[in-house]
Amino acid sequence: MRQEEILKTENLRKSYENGQPVLKDISFTLKKGEVVVVVGPSGCGKSTFLRCLNMLEPIDSGTVQFKDRIIDRSKRDVHEIRQKIGMVFQSYDLFPHKTILGNILLAPLKVQKRDKKEAEKEAEQLLTRVGLLDKKDSYPRQLSGGQKQRVAIVRALIMHPEILLLDEITAALDPEMVREVLQVVLELAKDGMTMVIVTHEMEFAKAVADRVLFMDQGVVVEEGRPEEFFNSPRTDRAKQFLNTFHYEAL
Repeated sequence: MRQEEILKTENLRKSYENGQPVLKDISFTLKKGEVVVVVGPSGCGKSTFLRCLNMLEPIDSGTVQFKDRIIDRSKRDVHEIRQKIGMVFQSYDLFPHKTILGNILLAPLKVQKRDKKEAEKEAEQLLTRVGLLDKKDSYPRQLSGGQKQRVAIVRALIMHPEILLLDEITAALDPEMVREVLQVVLELAKDGMTMVIVTHEMEFAKAVADRVLFMDQGVVVEEGRPEEFFNSPRTDRAKQFLNTFHYEAL
């Protein structure tokens, strides 16, 4: 059965305020249940691309389409669509004065006007799933970076997004905390969550991706299945990039 196209960009362009282009004519399609991992050198436009997908960044030209709707940043329904395209950032962004449960419940209660008991029950189920139920009454300062990032994932999931965007979610973590966060994402992928993930963790990309997009200087240079991209990249630029992850003794 043909997978449903859930998100699509056509001829997406974006420049910085000084006029320097950061995204150049990107056309991209995401299918329901697919996990796409975006890799590339720092400063190539990966995070900007992710932020354009739910219009956190305005675009200069082109279109972003969620299902059958073109996303228009100037219209009121962009807030409704953003709830369907959840995002987890590198920096957690938890409110320090609220408990972990309070952080998770803020958006479902204020934005979606959900029943408090029902939302609390779901929050506790999600915290159990990521191994943090015992931290529900703690404050962010009492958690490790890996724990805070797992809470940020729960906060996104409780909004029932149809797509999850993950932007370098392990970049600020100590190496030993990386695995606990990536394990949660691997489990989400197994459960069929549609995701677009920006990461520098190549082994993780191999394990989780259905498709890899390699970006450089604002364009998609190459894309393909992970085994193809990592084992036999087609372009010289991709080969050069992947070689930076291999070291030999002098």
